[in-house]
Amino acid sequence: MRIPLIALLSGVLASMLFAGTAVAGVTEQSGPVPTGNRALTDNPIYKTGKLEFKQCAEQPVKPDDLDSSRVYLEFLMDCLDRSWQDQFTKAKLPFSKPRLETISRIGRSTGCGKFPEGAQALYCPANKKITFLLSPAILSQSTELFLFQVMAHEYGHHVQQLSGIMGTVDGRKYKNVKAFLPELRKIELQAECLSGAFIGSVWQSLGRRQSDFTYVLNAAYDTASHGKAANIAYWLKRGFDQEGPGACDTFSAPKSKVA
Repeated sequence: MRIPLIALLSGVLASMLFAGTAVAGVTEQSGPVPTGNRALTDNPIYKTGKLEFKQCAEQPVKPDDLDSSRVYLEFLMDCLDRSWQDQFTKAKLPFSKPRLETISRIGRSTGCGKFPEGAQALYCPANKKITFLLSPAILSQSTELFLFQVMAHEYGHHVQQLSGIMGTVDGRKYKNVKAFLPELRKIELQAECLSGAFIGSVWQSLGRRQSDFTYVLNAAYDTASHGKAANIAYWLKRGFDQEGPGACDTFSAPKSKVA
């Protein structure tokens, strides 16, 4: 099986501590998955409006507790499935649920190679699986919004895979890693925006303070694969404010916003 270039580079280059990187429930396909430029800049998923799923009760979680964090992520996955399935129905695109595996150390097989050092989570397009590292660093802040945001970010990669965005970018030829990085940043920043859209859509049900979201925004910092800290925060907040994937077309954005 060919390992997608996006998954390889996203995992290897990811250095942000709190951000990324058998299928069930396939719905009837009402229209073809877009390819080429249409997939990137005129995708049906962009035209589906705000996410309509508004209630996502967070499960109790304890700092430094592996089991409660695992349960927390499993329940959050259910919310993400329900929310994004509705959007794919509106887009008339086929939907399937991703798999989730939580791990406590690097080096485990993900379907796209071994889980790399420096990543918090990884989405593998080859098997549509999210592998989430429950490391001591993120477990120590499990009551903050980081678990929620990282999971929503990785699910954003699943949305990209199902809607033809990831396959279009990964299927193109690049001379070297340097030539691919600008496209990888668009992928990663779009996933930030998609995560923000989901968080914004269910925000009122979480009972959290606005400072919880601001804390995540301020945690961003520059990386080669995800872009400048200001742009990471920009796309995350843009999605949060607009609550829908229409806010997230990074492929039509000015270069300054995807650097």
